[in-house]
Amino acid sequence: MSKEDFTVNSRHLPFMERLLEGEEVEWKRLGEICSKISSGKNKEKFSQGLYPVYGSTGIIGRTDTKNFSTHSILVARVGANAGYVHIAKGEYDVSDNTLIIHNYDTVSFKYLYYYLVNIRLNRFAKGAGQPLITGKLLKEVLIPIPCPENPEKSLYIQQKIVRILDTFTELTAELTAELTARKNQYAYYREELLRFEEGEVEWKALGEAGVFQRGKRFVKSDMISEGVPCIHYGEMYTHYDTWAVETRSFLNKELVEKKKLRIAEKGDVVIVAAGETIEDIGKGTAWRGDEGVVIHDACFSYKSPLNPQFVAYFTRTRQFHDQIRKYISSGKISAINSKGLSKVVIPIPPPEEQERIVSILDNFDKLTTSITEGLPREITLRQKQYEYYRDLLLTFPKDQVNT
Repeated sequence: MSKEDFTVNSRHLPFMERLLEGEEVEWKRLGEICSKISSGKNKEKFSQGLYPVYGSTGIIGRTDTKNFSTHSILVARVGANAGYVHIAKGEYDVSDNTLIIHNYDTVSFKYLYYYLVNIRLNRFAKGAGQPLITGKLLKEVLIPIPCPENPEKSLYIQQKIVRILDTFTELTAELTAELTARKNQYAYYREELLRFEEGEVEWKALGEAGVFQRGKRFVKSDMISEGVPCIHYGEMYTHYDTWAVETRSFLNKELVEKKKLRIAEKGDVVIVAAGETIEDIGKGTAWRGDEGVVIHDACFSYKSPLNPQFVAYFTRTRQFHDQIRKYISSGKISAINSKGLSKVVIPIPPPEEQERIVSILDNFDKLTTSITEGLPREITLRQKQYEYYRDLLLTFPKDQVNT
């Protein structure tokens, strides 16, 4: 295995050259830096114990025994997460699908962590069906040690790199915490804005206020990249929020006509009617596209004179789900039919009040879910900025490699 296999592309060298001030960089194998690389032993025998058990991507349970009491860098050993790098802290145990890197006295702990993250160890996993990272392979990974002849300056450079990257990490963590708080605030206001006292507004069963239409069956293999817009029920959980104007999937026009598939029109609400958990069922998306959209047979379209986004927001409240729960049939796949949905009662404030509520909730929605504005966009930008500087700070001149 060549030295080039374990180094990143050289870019932005002037910055690193200024930081190094002409000093050399020595590349050492991880096996030279650390005393040992071992596998965890815990085979997922968990309890309500005091000590966390770390798995391939984080804490996976607790145990009564501890095998480690110092911070360690962990690497996922096998499977889809092979090569994922993370940190264990405090007193803990480690699962048998995870590698532990022990005792690295000549290099900063956090510097080594950031470098291993940056070179994306998953690229070196062996095997297609069940990728594997071995301790033997990890020992061959080359780590750049700046100023090897001047340990004090070497540690200073490493710590300077760590401080910069820690700052980006903390900024992202702060934004993520703020996003969580905003989402909780959003959920609270959604519940309050759609809650009315008895006699304050008119209430009607959905079946009285509008009409349900069940979709017809098509399968994922029918879906193509262009054609007639369609919504598969599985996409309602992964892709669609309270409204949409375009779809991610399409169907052949001849198939739609041959199977006489059913279409939701502009202003209808698409409601998902089946899922693996009860909590998944009933979420609605207002269809605002000019062209009709084909809906799957595990979905309903709902047509009414109500503001469609008002209805969609209502389907995401506790009071809605508390009502539909008793009409859901449970099994491997839980489901609700139109008869059950029709019995759910919905508050009907005046149209202008519906519009006002939708406007308020739309603003919250943008702030908490939009990838083009609001906090999610800010977090994405910060993450990209962090990755850019991580690459910048951990790319060393290759012409200064010592053997």
